[in-house]
Amino acid sequence: MSSTTPTTTPSPSSSSSSLSSAPSLSPSPAPSLTERRKAETRMEIARAAAALFVRQGLRATRAEDIAQAAGVAPRTFYRYFTCKEEAVGPLYAAGAQRWVEAVRTAPAEVPLPQALEDAVRHTLTPGRGVSAASWGWVRTLIRLAEEDPSLRRVWAEVCQASERSLTEVLADRVTRGRLRYDSDNVAAAARLRFAAAVAGSAVRSAMEVWAVGDGPPEGPRGPAELALANLAALRDLPWGDWTAGT
Repeated sequence: MSSTTPTTTPSPSSSSSSLSSAPSLSPSPAPSLTERRKAETRMEIARAAAALFVRQGLRATRAEDIAQAAGVAPRTFYRYFTCKEEAVGPLYAAGAQRWVEAVRTAPAEVPLPQALEDAVRHTLTPGRGVSAASWGWVRTLIRLAEEDPSLRRVWAEVCQASERSLTEVLADRVTRGRLRYDSDNVAAAARLRFAAAVAGSAVRSAMEVWAVGDGPPEGPRGPAELALANLAALRDLPWGDWTAGT
């Protein structure tokens, strides 16, 4: 394995703290038992793939190795993923989904720029959104995405999906549900997509810049502080003007 491998390899963990208990503006329906079991299986495979990628490298890892490590048959692996690179997609997506959900569940009276920044603190502060022990995995997986075109595609698709989800959340918060993110109100929809793109890029670029270095995940050069500095660009956007005509 290259120098991207962390010196320690703790198992990737889920969020170490729950999201805000404030009600969501648009609550999502609870998944069915079957959906939950499928999601659990996908995540187990993702964790097994990440562990092998970190320990022995991407090239040396086969899909069959991942299936064995996850305790599933190869045919089960291919039921969820078409290739080994896709297997870490759920881990890439988990942090993005956690951030978007934190924005969604922020109290309605909180200004949107603050909601975005609070969500970053929740998601990217070690020991809160992601356990402190898991940041070595985060760094390695992002570095691998920089090095491998197939993993880079998976990372990019996760970021694009997160941006679409965030656009929907912004539309809900800014217009109080009066405007869908794919609305025919082209001007408002374009502004919301622009804001989501800027916010998403602020977080993504912070994660990528941090990952290529060797600094700790906390402190002024950690991903949370880097993302917060980037998000400052959104504070002066005329959010109140964007609801006109909705």
